Amino acid sequence: MTHASYFTHKDVLVDLSTSENTVIIGGGQAAAQACASLRQFGYDGQITLIGDEPALPYQRPPLSKAYMKGDMDEARLYFKPEEWYRDNKVDLILNTRATSIDRSAREVALENGTRRPYDALILATGSRPRTLPVPGADLDHVYDLRDLADVEQIRPHMVEGRKLVIVGAGYIGLEAAAVARQLGLEVTVLEMADRVLARVTSPVMSEFYEAEHRAQGVNILTGARLERLTGDGSVQTAELADGTSLPADLVLVGIGILPNDDLAKAAGLACPNGIMTDRDARTNDPRIFAAGDCAARPLVHYGRQGRLESVHNAIEQGKLAAAAIMGKPRPMEDCPWFWSDQYDLKLQIAGLSQDYDQVVLRGDPKDRKFAAFYLRGGKLISVDAVNSAPEFLASKRLIMAGASLAPDTLSDTSLTMKEIAAAAA
Repeated sequence: MTHASYFTHKDVLVDLSTSENTVIIGGGQAAAQACASLRQFGYDGQITLIGDEPALPYQRPPLSKAYMKGDMDEARLYFKPEEWYRDNKVDLILNTRATSIDRSAREVALENGTRRPYDALILATGSRPRTLPVPGADLDHVYDLRDLADVEQIRPHMVEGRKLVIVGAGYIGLEAAAVARQLGLEVTVLEMADRVLARVTSPVMSEFYEAEHRAQGVNILTGARLERLTGDGSVQTAELADGTSLPADLVLVGIGILPNDDLAKAAGLACPNGIMTDRDARTNDPRIFAAGDCAARPLVHYGRQGRLESVHNAIEQGKLAAAAIMGKPRPMEDCPWFWSDQYDLKLQIAGLSQDYDQVVLRGDPKDRKFAAFYLRGGKLISVDAVNSAPEFLASKRLIMAGASLAPDTLSDTSLTMKEIAAAAA
């Protein structure tokens, strides 16, 4: 028997493959993937997708890149056109919030007073921005950058010569800074840590990206604590703890996200930091699954549980949930991967670099084409590849294989990555 949709729960076996109603809560990558995979795997029951935004399920990554810049229209953000959902018998309930889950009755309550029954339920509720904890955060022209509505409000103000302050120098903040500079805004980035990207990468990568942004005219202030935002109705000034006062026509906040797990918590599901799942995206209720930013899953290549905020994770968990519901073999669990586009730099990341004990450079950052490999005990656990697709692709396979590699081999550019991977096999 496959890992399947047979679960022991209080000595009751539950077979979901013949279920009549699957409800999906969410309107992002994981929700769209779960819909598509269920139909691909042969599910012929009713699928209901409940989203709290008015738009069809859409991609988030372009919001801080091509869509903000105006290089992509809204229709291209959608995973599928409206006709696909109709043709595949997916009941779309948009612009409507799910308010509670009744696990005993197997129903989802909606804010419009209706209730939707389910045999299987997939929570793909995503995440929300952390709130900026300073006075003035509620002024006009202070924006989060998380969903389509945010960008629709921001774009009219992305005008050449205007002064933009970005709070947070993570990937979202730096991507927005790059777009803003290309549109001609004056940009200042504030970061509390002593370097940009401090929570996600090594000092060598931080130094590279900070230098690139400074060369493009971005004013980066590290070790900077925002004290308050001031203005008469709309933001006009960002005041720092050291007394610095920065003029601001608009402020973008990018200080991290939190999982949307309130529904799950209220329903009694395990949520230590996001909705806890097993390898099949299943929660501690065998009829309920969680996928995407909201879920804390086993990181099988690293031997621990964690949340992944990425397109890869949303796609993979959407497939895992659908496969489990249908009793199909578990899809392959890939090495985590991410990307970031800033100016003409494509950063591709494979693996998770936390707890590395050695960084090995391949290539010269001055050439704007290089890779930083992260090792722990000689074992490759992650790579940051800048304009270096072969290093990224080879590293994914090596990380999944648990390969140990000599630093001198990784840094030797006379060897191709194909040769290095072959020697490590």
